[in-house]
Amino acid sequence: MMTPVQRDRILIVGGGMAGLGAALACARARPYAEVTLLERAPEFSEVGAGIQLGPNAVRVLHAWGLRDALQAVAAYPQRLRVRAVSSGAELGQLPLGEAARQRYGQPYATVHRADLHGLLLAAVQDTTGVALHTGEAVVDHTSGPDGVAVTTATGRRWDADVLLAADGVWSRIRERELGDGRPRFSGHLAYRGLVRMADLPPALRAPEVVAWLGPGLHGVHYPVRAGQWLNVVVVVEGPLPPADTESWDHEAHAVNLRAALGAVHADLEAVLHAVLRWRLWPLHVRAPMRGAHEHARGRVALLGDAAHPTRPYLAQGAAMALEDAWALGRLLAADAAPDWRACLARWAQGRWARNARVQAVSRRNGTVFHASGLVRWGRDAAMALLGARVLDQPWLYDGPPDPLVAARH
Repeated sequence: MMTPVQRDRILIVGGGMAGLGAALACARARPYAEVTLLERAPEFSEVGAGIQLGPNAVRVLHAWGLRDALQAVAAYPQRLRVRAVSSGAELGQLPLGEAARQRYGQPYATVHRADLHGLLLAAVQDTTGVALHTGEAVVDHTSGPDGVAVTTATGRRWDADVLLAADGVWSRIRERELGDGRPRFSGHLAYRGLVRMADLPPALRAPEVVAWLGPGLHGVHYPVRAGQWLNVVVVVEGPLPPADTESWDHEAHAVNLRAALGAVHADLEAVLHAVLRWRLWPLHVRAPMRGAHEHARGRVALLGDAAHPTRPYLAQGAAMALEDAWALGRLLAADAAPDWRACLARWAQGRWARNARVQAVSRRNGTVFHASGLVRWGRDAAMALLGARVLDQPWLYDGPPDPLVAARH
């Protein structure tokens, strides 16, 4: 008589990039596992916003067999340009496109958030062994030496061998595990909008990422949806709006943004004028990770923004969530019968320092982008003198580090 195969029970909370990535990575690494994903919303969806995917993030998606799906929806900018908000002067430039492929073996892509979410969801739905449940908001969880249990607002109880919490910056599971309080408002407000490329002057339709820097603010725009749309983000400093701060998708009025910006160069003015609807995103943050304990405790792991919410000034928030999932999948694929506590501890030890560095560099970039006075002068001088070497990130784009081999970074 054959011995029945031991079926690992993996429970994931959160149906965003981190949760879907974890479901895909775990199910492919453990074909006999029972993977259950709980999403609190009534359906899987993502609001409109753009995402930059460095070669490290593209490498993960390609490793999951999503090259063609990504190419169908992404744009591949040819360069990054940095310009001054008021004068329009070019401060620095980094070649992307084929240059990025040559440097890192993978391209630099830009994609609409809903498109990336959609291709991950489709891949999970096509993967055997994954059960997706919507309308299941987690209200409590417990963890012991032999397993975990989760209770949802519908009254259902879910038992598993391991709990992967990918429930975002406002993670309730993190609150119960770490007890380190709520995220804090950063003092920065991100206004987001989309423009059809056809509605822009021809000179502004170039396949490039353009970052605009000014005192106390910065903007960025780049193509998404296979180059048919332009994603626009402007970050300004200001007080937290009197609204539901846990929702990152707020209606915002163009007049508030224009008042914060003041006079801008004609090229940026043309882009802003073409945006017909702005959304507001108050940026909430945490301090950089301080150790592996903020990633995993026993049989509970925190992935993505639940563990390391990252300011958008390095364009790596989604990438780190995907890397988290990929690294865990690598460890699971190499262990036929994982000791879950040891596996998560090893995963956390291999991930936390890289995530902490991304958080710290992102925070520093926010200060540099918004600088005035001598700091601003030094920033501009460094970009003029060193060019692409200031803008490139080899330590980041050459990743993610493989947890099965000695760390390369």
